[in-house]
Amino acid sequence: MFNIRVYGLLQYENKILLADELIKGMEITKFPGGGLEFGEGPIDCLKREFMEELNQPIENIRHFYTTDFFQLSAFNPNHQIISIYYLVEPSGNLQFKVKQTTFDFDKRVNNTCVFRWVNNTDLSSEMLSLPIDKIVADMYAKTLQP
Repeated sequence: MFNIRVYGLLQYENKILLADELIKGMEITKFPGGGLEFGEGPIDCLKREFMEELNQPIENIRHFYTTDFFQLSAFNPNHQIISIYYLVEPSGNLQFKVKQTTFDFDKRVNNTCVFRWVNNTDLSSEMLSLPIDKIVADMYAKTLQP
């Protein structure tokens, strides 16, 4: 079974957005995005995910990377993960709140996803939890080198 994931590298003022999530009891740091649903294309999926998770329209969507190797799902041993990453920019004013520290969940509302900015130059693969995200973080860092 294939599980197709679509993620956005949201760039803003020399920063990139990361998502800290609690998924099946595990703390995961990843890029914002999620699963492709039946009947939608990858860009439609990304736009939907950004509206659902951040209430943030996005624009200037440019393909960055698609998984080119086998990756077993960390959550389902019967699924192969295929991830598609896009560089994106916010459309209009920012519509979401960010935190300053990792996994700073508001326990009063039982939220399981928070967002935070990382300076482009500080981003490293060690900050991310998922294997494909780690590769993408390194690839992204290389695009910033002169």
